[in-house]
Amino acid sequence: MSHSHTHVSEQVTDEACPLVEVIDHVAGKWSISILVAAARGPIRFTELERSVAGISRRMLTLNLRRLERDGLLTRTVHPTVPPKVEYSLTPMARELYSSLTGLVEWAERHRGAITRARNSYDAATAATKADQSHP
Repeated sequence: MSHSHTHVSEQVTDEACPLVEVIDHVAGKWSISILVAAARGPIRFTELERSVAGISRRMLTLNLRRLERDGLLTRTVHPTVPPKVEYSLTPMARELYSSLTGLVEWAERHRGAITRARNSYDAATAATKADQSHP
């Protein structure tokens, strides 16, 4: 491999790494749902738990901590008995939210086409496998 090719590969990898890391956190299984739920305004843990179907308390806690660490959520503890904890989007997450809503709208518009493409692909793959199994 030439030195120039290696240099280009390293440059692409260096540029892609932060992007991949951020996308991995933001596009995680639960992150988008949490961010969308929190976009409506300050939201309590139990409200998030109800809003994000199928998430366990432990997974919600881990994701909230990660999103807070990444600077996407702010956790506010109100000094009441019992303490009231709310989560809000940061300005950076509000900017991200506008991109997420575009992605959600795209997914909704193309859901049927994607389903049809998958069904077509699966049918073609099944037919190919059936043909290969009969000599």
